[in-house]
Amino acid sequence: MTSIAQTEPVLVAVDIAKARHEVLIAIPGRTRRRRLTVLNQLDDFNRLIATLSDYGRPVRVAFETTGSCHRALAYRLGIAGFTVKLVSSVALARTRTLRTWQPFLAYRLRMG
Repeated sequence: MTSIAQTEPVLVAVDIAKARHEVLIAIPGRTRRRRLTVLNQLDDFNRLIATLSDYGRPVRVAFETTGSCHRALAYRLGIAGFTVKLVSSVALARTRTLRTWQPFLAYRLRMG
C-alpha cells in the first residue's frame, strides 16, 4: 500500500528571466530547499527535468508568467508530465501588498 507521504508532491518555484531561471525545490519531509540555476536552453531544461524525475514523486511547478520568457520552460515541463501552474502577476502583487499590511492590521486588531 502506498503511503500518503510518498504521493505528496515535490513543490518547485521558478523565477523567470530572459537568460536564466532561478529554481527553488521543496522536497516533502526535508527542511532544506534545493536551489538551481537553469539557463534558458534546452540542455538545462532537460537537466532540470531529470533532476525532478529522480525524486520519484509527483512534481508541481509554479512560476509567474513574464512576457514570453516562461513559454519554452512551461512547455518542456508540461510534456515531461509535471503539473505546471502559472501564477498571475496581479495575484502576486496583491499577496505582496497583503504581507506589507499584515503587521499593521494585526496591530489594529489588537488595539481594537
